[in-house]
Amino acid sequence: MSTPHNSAMPGDIAETVLMPGDPLRAKYIAETYLENPVCFNTVRNMLGYTGSYLGKRISVMGSGMGMPSMGIYSYELYHFYGVEQILRIGSAGGIAHGVALRDVVISMSACTDSNYGAQFRLPGTFAPTADFGLLEKAVAAARAQKVPFHVGTVVSSDLFYGDYSGSLQDWKKMGVLAVEMESAALYMNAARAGKKALCLFTVSDLPLTGEALSAEDRQLTFTQMMEIALAAAVE
Repeated sequence: MSTPHNSAMPGDIAETVLMPGDPLRAKYIAETYLENPVCFNTVRNMLGYTGSYLGKRISVMGSGMGMPSMGIYSYELYHFYGVEQILRIGSAGGIAHGVALRDVVISMSACTDSNYGAQFRLPGTFAPTADFGLLEKAVAAARAQKVPFHVGTVVSSDLFYGDYSGSLQDWKKMGVLAVEMESAALYMNAARAGKKALCLFTVSDLPLTGEALSAEDRQLTFTQMMEIALAAAVE
């Protein structure tokens, strides 16, 4: 069945999905890495493709920006299309000491300033967490590729332009590695569905210092992170 956001039919989408935020990056990954990619979705230009990588059937689809968008697409993939694991691949702003431009961050957990988790009506605070098996595979792939990487927690923020300028310093005090906008929603959806998820990032900027990669540098270093995700997906 199709949904209001996805025109794919049953069987069109693989059990493993890589999800960049940018649908054009999904197109790039499909055309660069997948054999015989077939486009299964163009609704709202949120492009999705299914092909194979090293003999394993894999899909790649954009998630859009922010937790509401990730929440919609990942929910539908888990509940309506038989997807078992989603690997988010994107960019993040490094905030912890020692996290540098071009480094890879592998998110073991995700703090958040969002109210996304309120829907689950829990009698406390939920800790959104990655699947350990996927995390192990990603760490092994990063080591094999000799890519600088960090494993720890990120913060998924609802705000890109926040009114309180000290928020990232506050998160830094708690050992948070980087800031992004989708992981907590993905991890919560995966937990609720009994499925797997992992989020990996390239550090594209350092918001506390103002440093940032050029467009050319972003493409090169994103390639390294995407290859780690692909290795983890097929292991």
